[in-house]
Amino acid sequence: MTRQYSRADDLIHQFDTVLRTLVPRAAQPSRPSPATDDVEDEALDEQERQHAVGLMRINHTGEVCAQALYQGQGLTAKLPEIRGQMEEAAQEEVDHLAWCDARLQELDGRTSLLNPLFYAASFGIGAVAGAVGDRVSLGFVAATEEQVGRHLDEHMEKLPSGDRRSRAVLRQMAIDEAHHAQQALEAGGARFPAPVKAGMTLMSKVMTESVYKL
Repeated sequence: MTRQYSRADDLIHQFDTVLRTLVPRAAQPSRPSPATDDVEDEALDEQERQHAVGLMRINHTGEVCAQALYQGQGLTAKLPEIRGQMEEAAQEEVDHLAWCDARLQELDGRTSLLNPLFYAASFGIGAVAGAVGDRVSLGFVAATEEQVGRHLDEHMEKLPSGDRRSRAVLRQMAIDEAHHAQQALEAGGARFPAPVKAGMTLMSKVMTESVYKL
């Protein structure tokens, strides 16, 4: 017999998700990192290492935002199949989160001090989008994932040439994000107009510039 979860159960699950997202090394991936043992870096000097840390910190915070976005949307999505799709995509984002966290550890870097702030903001945006309607919610996912994909492509170009392990992680993340965007559109997501996407780009720029160092 299928267990019926109470509101208390849901709250505990939500709180557990928050902790696993914000506490370093808490996220557990379901897939091994693309930075496998046979992917070896060339020697990085200190400037290159710091630059790689900054870029991977941005990508880690982006995955924190993705977790919060999917959690907020799943909370307010109206159709069960939409909630299920959000949960499936969120699990792949957990992989990304854990991979970026592990790579930061390898580079002797840390996650962003601003993660709780961006988590709260993204959760609120996701909850509002889900409450407005599943079409808008899915459209927001598609637009966000498309934007993330562009950032990942840019970061693969900006990484030091010898940082092969970070690049392997970002390459798989880009594949997954493109799949999420396509799924959202095929499920009925709205295509956002250019002015809305421009606003999203501006908010993303604020995040990337602040998280690179903090």
